[in-house]
Amino acid sequence: MADFNWKGIDLNLLIALQALYKTNSVSKAAERCYVSQSAMSHSLQRLRKLFDDPLFERVGSRMQATDRAIELAVTVDALLSTIQSEVLMSKVFDVDTYQGTWKIGLTDYAEQMFGPSIFDYIKTESPNSQVVFFNVNRSNYQHVFEEAKLDLAIGSFGEVPSLYRTKHLYTEQHVCLYDSQILNVSDPISIEEFVAVEHALVSPNGALQTGVDAKLADAGVTRKVALSSSNFLTVKRLIRGRKILCIVPKLVARSESEVVEESLIAITPPIDVPDFDIQLLYRRGKIAEDKNKHLRSLVSNAVSAIINEDNVMEKRG
Repeated sequence: MADFNWKGIDLNLLIALQALYKTNSVSKAAERCYVSQSAMSHSLQRLRKLFDDPLFERVGSRMQATDRAIELAVTVDALLSTIQSEVLMSKVFDVDTYQGTWKIGLTDYAEQMFGPSIFDYIKTESPNSQVVFFNVNRSNYQHVFEEAKLDLAIGSFGEVPSLYRTKHLYTEQHVCLYDSQILNVSDPISIEEFVAVEHALVSPNGALQTGVDAKLADAGVTRKVALSSSNFLTVKRLIRGRKILCIVPKLVARSESEVVEESLIAITPPIDVPDFDIQLLYRRGKIAEDKNKHLRSLVSNAVSAIINEDNVMEKRG
């Protein structure tokens, strides 16, 4: 089939044709379309040229449709109805039958803590869909949103540009983690004990100092940092069987409580370590989108379930 030349086609012409057919009047058709009578007359001239037919001829006070106009009116009615229902009207999002892909950005911390639960929540309600996790952080999340077309992201992002919206999920605290079978420290631990032992720390950029070191410097002491890693799970595993302390988020310390980790003890650090907020982040343009709203609800529920479970464990402990 040869390519059709769409240059002279204007959807407004079809709307004008429909109005002329239904009203049999240029003036009434103009009112119906909220245009001037001269504009409607011009549209009729363009329609006559496009279809090479008079389309509407004056008979007394009426504009009588030609056979060609009657034939076109049936098709145009169906076409405009389809455009209205299939193109312009938003379909209700059905999570049960959705077969697309959910694209979620997660920081290292968020993926380790919430990734499995988020996946389970999504697959329970949307069994035929797929899930893709993308690694994000404060430095790259805007780029990843743009390149990967993320639905949302979870992590600690701080202040964000007006292009985005955030929802506070919870505030995380820090604890000092160590292997009690290898390392003997007091609870509460003193600053002297704290700095006398080697430390591991988590840093996304490989830094060997954090805000903790600034706090210690204010107190006139320094600590010995033996290892820096970008991965919480690596640091947590490294602590076992070694005389090393590490300040980690409380949720990291309490996760994966297998028998092998029963010797890992979490205590309050001897200095104040700022809490950090975990946020759900999404594009402002997605506020009213049904798919995004549903995903935000699923993810929020998945995170809440983990937090509530942790609170129950803490009370039992």
